[in-house]
Order: sequence, then structure tokens, then C-alpha cells
Amino acid sequence: MKLLPTMAEHQTNNEMDDSKKYGGCEGPDAMYVKLISSDRQEFIIKREHALTSGTIKAMLSGPGQFSENETNEVNFREIPSHILQKVCSYFTYKVRYANSASEIPEFQIDPEIALELLMAANFLDC
Repeated sequence: MKLLPTMAEHQTNNEMDDSKKYGGCEGPDAMYVKLISSDRQEFIIKREHALTSGTIKAMLSGPGQFSENETNEVNFREIPSHILQKVCSYFTYKVRYANSASEIPEFQIDPEIALELLMAANFLDC
């Protein structure tokens, strides 16, 4: 007689399967990281994309000196969500076109956010 898993066991197994598929945000080998803006908006992006930033790379890859290294969450107290969203878009753009042989489209920036975006890019080293 084969016993069926309990609901809790089934849910746990599904969560493990999902974390293998999607990578999750937890642990040193997480596929995703969470970036949190000054107004508490959360952006979950691929770790590979976030590492475009030298600052984020140091925080996530350093020898345990940053708490972000453990939690895969980075809080930006000075970067509002409308800027962090554009930064995340840039990370994806940069990864997508880094070694592209085709023509690279221009990354569009609204003039109204150009100065704030420049300051964020300078801080993030990207």
C-alpha cells in the first residue's frame, strides 16, 4: 500500500521544486536578489543582472562583511522607486546587449530623471 504525502509534505516538496526551478532569493546560491528602494518598493531581479553594479557586487560577493551577503536583500535609503526601477531596467539591458553583434538600441532616459539616475549610477558603479 502506497501512502500519499500529507498536504504539508506535498507543499514542502512543491516549494523545493519551485526553488530549484526559480532559484529563489535565499542562500548564497540564490538566482535572484531583492533590491529595496527608499520608499520601500521591492524589485526582485536576477542576481546576474544585479552584479552589473560594482557596489551591489561588493555587497553580495564580499567576505561576509555586509549583511546583504546573507539575505540577498539590498536597501537603498537614497534611491527612490522610480529611479531604482530604471536602474533595474538598465541592468537587464546591459546583460542583454553586453556581447551583442547586432545593433544595440539606445537606452531611453527621460530628461526629468537624468540627474537622479546619474547620481544613482555613480553610487552603484554601473
